[in-house]
Amino acid sequence: MTLLVQISDTHFGTESAPVVDALVRMVVALAPSLVVLSGDITQRARPAQFRAAREFVERLQAPATLVIPGNHDIALYNLASRLFSPYANHRRAFGHELEPSFESDALLVVSVKTTRRWLHERGVVSGAQVERIARQLEAAQATQLRVVVTHQPVHVTRREDKAELLRGHERAVQRWAAAGADLILGGHSHLPFVRPLHDHHAGLARRVWVVQAGTAVSSRLRHDAVNSVNVVRSLTLDPRRCAVERWDYEPHAQAFAPVDRVEMELDAHAAVTH
Repeated sequence: MTLLVQISDTHFGTESAPVVDALVRMVVALAPSLVVLSGDITQRARPAQFRAAREFVERLQAPATLVIPGNHDIALYNLASRLFSPYANHRRAFGHELEPSFESDALLVVSVKTTRRWLHERGVVSGAQVERIARQLEAAQATQLRVVVTHQPVHVTRREDKAELLRGHERAVQRWAAAGADLILGGHSHLPFVRPLHDHHAGLARRVWVVQAGTAVSSRLRHDAVNSVNVVRSLTLDPRRCAVERWDYEPHAQAFAPVDRVEMELDAHAAVTH
């Protein structure tokens, strides 16, 4: 069984050391095939915050990591950095590629940089990005769980959160569904949930699920949520099934523990075209 851990909105610079330590213990014990960090790695994109984030990732001992920037990973107050080298500190910590991908026999994970230097919080996905992701999905193998990673969400559950939706998400969800996506992972809102996008978007070509993560280790908690991460397990191929577990931090135990699990049956590999 393949296992992926999604960690989001760590906001290093506001991290809680006991929560960081607990998450390291959890990930080392689970030994996932891949760890995904879905943006807002730091609070203010400062070099020391990125160094702390890098040290944290190294402590996880994961065989592979996939890290994308969020809106907090671009300097807010250093205007020269924001205009001329917005991702320089991120690249020093995690490499030049801002839209990394991961592939194994059981997983295809592709990512989209949804941040823009001229935007503070809102995210955007361009037509070119939508098509690039679609082509990668269409080339997937029948054995692979196909996952897209964004920072800003493609779906929200509360009316007051609509302003946080990724610009261009309608076109992206429709195209990625037709190309064969199974899951779309996101962060940004600090509110964890799993929802079937095919129940909320008319005419989707296949079943696609949105998986939103809470804030993993930061004290910047919202919506009465606690620190949490997601664990994605690929279960069976025939029928294609996977499960998403939410693991919450429990202060009295100083440990993460599973509190919710959603199992889903996925459509066959062949993409539906129109």
